[in-house]
Amino acid sequence: MTDTAHTSASTATVQAYLRFWNSEPGDAQRRAGEDMFRPDITYVAPVGVLAGVAALVDFTRQFREHVGAYSFDARSEPDVHHDRVRLPWQLKVGDAVFAEGTDVLITDESGRITTVSTFLDRAPEGFDPHTDH
Repeated sequence: MTDTAHTSASTATVQAYLRFWNSEPGDAQRRAGEDMFRPDITYVAPVGVLAGVAALVDFTRQFREHVGAYSFDARSEPDVHHDRVRLPWQLKVGDAVFAEGTDVLITDESGRITTVSTFLDRAPEGFDPHTDH
């Protein structure tokens, strides 16, 4: 894939990724996840390691039950090189920024996400990202 083609695919991937996290958990979110993620997706974050689309949908369901409605948005344009995308994000609950972080997405040749590594740049109040969760 050329750099321009890969950047275009990565832009579409990032938009789909943001839509996934902002969707209500359920069948539509699961279908979107199945289109965007590889079936063997691995999500590594301070809160734990998740595998598969169903685990990610369940994670968003549990999170919404805990904090209520939220928005997951890019803080700036993503950085892209090769099969990697670095996405700075913020998570807002109501009008308040709940957390900020950076996700590193690894994509396959078709633009589907194979791995996500999440880093917290500003953890939620009371959350210590350096302890086992």
